[in-house]
Amino acid sequence: MSAIDLPWLPVQPDWASRVRATEAAADWGALQRLAGARPDLPMSGRLDRLLLRMFPRPPAAAGPPVRLALLGSASVQHLAGPIRVAALRHGLHVAIHQGEYGQYRQDLLGPDPALAAFAPDTVLLSLDARHCAAGLSPTLDDVAAAALLDGRLEAIRSSWALARRLAPGAAVIQQTVLPVHPTLLGLNEQRLPGSPAEFVRRLNARLREAAEQDGVALLAIDAAAAQAGIAAWHDPAAWHHAKQEVSGRATLLYGDLVARLLAAARGRSAKVLVLDLDNTLWGGVIGDDGLDGIVLGQGSATGEAFAAVQDYALALAQRGVILAVCSKNDEANAYAPFDHHPEMRLHRDDIACFVANWDDKATGLRRIAASLNLGLDSLVLLDDNPAERALIRRELPQVQVPEIDDDPALVPQRLADAGYFESLGVTADDRARTAQYRDNRARVALAEAATDLPGYLRSLEMRLVWRRFDEAGLLRVVQLVNKTNQFNLTTRRTTVEAMRALLADPRRIGLQLRLLDRFGDNGIVVVIIGALSADGVALEITDWLMSCRVLGRQVEQATLALIAGQARRPRRQPARRQLRADRQERHGARAVSVARLRARTRRG
Repeated sequence: MSAIDLPWLPVQPDWASRVRATEAAADWGALQRLAGARPDLPMSGRLDRLLLRMFPRPPAAAGPPVRLALLGSASVQHLAGPIRVAALRHGLHVAIHQGEYGQYRQDLLGPDPALAAFAPDTVLLSLDARHCAAGLSPTLDDVAAAALLDGRLEAIRSSWALARRLAPGAAVIQQTVLPVHPTLLGLNEQRLPGSPAEFVRRLNARLREAAEQDGVALLAIDAAAAQAGIAAWHDPAAWHHAKQEVSGRATLLYGDLVARLLAAARGRSAKVLVLDLDNTLWGGVIGDDGLDGIVLGQGSATGEAFAAVQDYALALAQRGVILAVCSKNDEANAYAPFDHHPEMRLHRDDIACFVANWDDKATGLRRIAASLNLGLDSLVLLDDNPAERALIRRELPQVQVPEIDDDPALVPQRLADAGYFESLGVTADDRARTAQYRDNRARVALAEAATDLPGYLRSLEMRLVWRRFDEAGLLRVVQLVNKTNQFNLTTRRTTVEAMRALLADPRRIGLQLRLLDRFGDNGIVVVIIGALSADGVALEITDWLMSCRVLGRQVEQATLALIAGQARRPRRQPARRQLRADRQERHGARAVSVARLRARTRRG
């Protein structure tokens, strides 16, 4: 049987010849582009061997390496290659430590010297259904089955703690359990507490709750199997022969799912969905068919399908994905449905950057990236035209371009399956991102009308609201550290676990700064991390980064003044007064004018 396909990736007819050319050139970028073609199992295996031979160590272009410990109760050796190849698609170089069959607990308790020396930054626990349901019997009543479930969950949570003790600051990924057991009762399996199938279902539900509480990321392969079918994910014969719970057919998709989590944790997920218009958001051509002639909304199955595409795009925007438009159209025609069509789900205010002209799509995408102050690798282009998709893949290989079906009804699921916008959580700033970019258009308009920079900055009436790191802002802080590249003095990446450890360290200082102005809230835009010397006299700034959205607004100088003030305080304040000030900061933010902080910088 063939492998589970990755249909959002394009077919590369001349793949083999490109492999030979890449091997001769030892080119990381070309190797990454090869990984972006739709693979089969032999292609994936060949690419993995090529990767290991050409780049045993990560090239500079790949950034910091990922060190993944893959530990399981079943055999995991066949999963490593597909993970490396899928990570390559995201530009990541992954080194993998593979635990021995069934030894995950011993490796963590020992700990295994080889695992400790490997020093993973991510630990993936892959536990199989038979291991998790061991000791279960159909004769158990509700109380006994619940007790076994509690014990199994507690053992898994203790493994998370052991992984964090072995590798402080490492991220932990827990694989959900594949529902491989046949039912004993049938369609009402929940009425048999001792059913292994029901036990696994309940365990997965409890894992989701526990992972949320403990800050663990989930690799939800049970959800993926529900979509593709358990027969595609699990082969009983392979289990009995090789103790492989995840079948070879599913390894390409398994690797892709793992790579998405690794990429998301390092800020490599896409940020912008760029939408074509004609035959992508509606049926027909607005310039030819007119407002009344395009197919959209109630009245036809096709119109409803296009409306569903817009609904999905809008839902992505509401969770933090930026929307843009890139269309070959007259601008007035392109805007007309957004302003006047009664069935449009999307409106002008939902679009952060709108490019409609007769330039080629590559030029339009460059303009969008520049306007949003983001890299081209932040963009995903949704376009119905195969020729346009091929052009962008050739001219702008950094932009991700999914293959989509002619039937718009299939497009939302295709986008979801591709996982371009994978995220480990959602913050309040994520939900407000569309409004922040909309407000930024007003700032740009004001800047274009201004006659001098100081006058423009004064007219913004900017205020920095700052506070020490806290649990509420932790996810957003980690997002900024991992996603910010332009104003980032170290480009070190981090995890939620590492930031929690920083919170607990009395000699570390973490500041999060939010910028407000007359147009609205820019969200948390600056992160500062510092370390006090042993005598409390010196403050070393270890990390300083700032969102590109506020570059050029003299927030840099204001931030420096704030850092200087924080550095002075431990030397000049009595301990009791300092403790009281720290307590106030932990329980409430402080706001100060950007102009006032800049003035302090000039005086200092």
